Amino acid sequence: MTAETSTAARPAKLLTAVALTVAEGSALVAWGGYMIVAGLVETTKNQGLVEYGGLVILLLGLLPLLAARALLKLRRWGRSPAVLTHSTCLPVAYYMWQSGGAMAAVGALVGVAGVLGLVTLLSPGVTEALYSPQD
Repeated sequence: MTAETSTAARPAKLLTAVALTVAEGSALVAWGGYMIVAGLVETTKNQGLVEYGGLVILLLGLLPLLAARALLKLRRWGRSPAVLTHSTCLPVAYYMWQSGGAMAAVGALVGVAGVLGLVTLLSPGVTEALYSPQD
C-alpha cells in the first residue's frame, strides 16, 4: 500500500474520530497519573485506594489510545472501543452539567466531543473505509 493510497483510504471523519479518541484517552491517562501522584504525596485516611483508583483510570485510558492507533491502521476492531469511549462521555457530561458552574462548561465540551466522536465513527464513509476489502 503506497502513501497516496493509505492517505486516500482514510477519510477526514476517521481522522477526526481518531483525534477525539486520542484526546479522551490522553485525558484519562493524565487524570489517572495525577491521582496516583496525588495519592502518594498527600496524606489521607484511604491511603492506597486513591493510588489504586488512579491506576484503574490510567489503564482505562490506554484502551482508547490503542483503539485510535488501530483506527489509523484501518483495523476494524478499533472502532468498538472507540465507540464505547465516546458513549461513556455522554453520562459523564450529564453529571458534570448537573454540577453547574465551570463544571457545566466542561461537561458541555465533553458531551460535544462524545456526540461528535459517535457521529464520525458511525458515518458511512468511515464504515466503508474500515470494512472495505484490503489489498
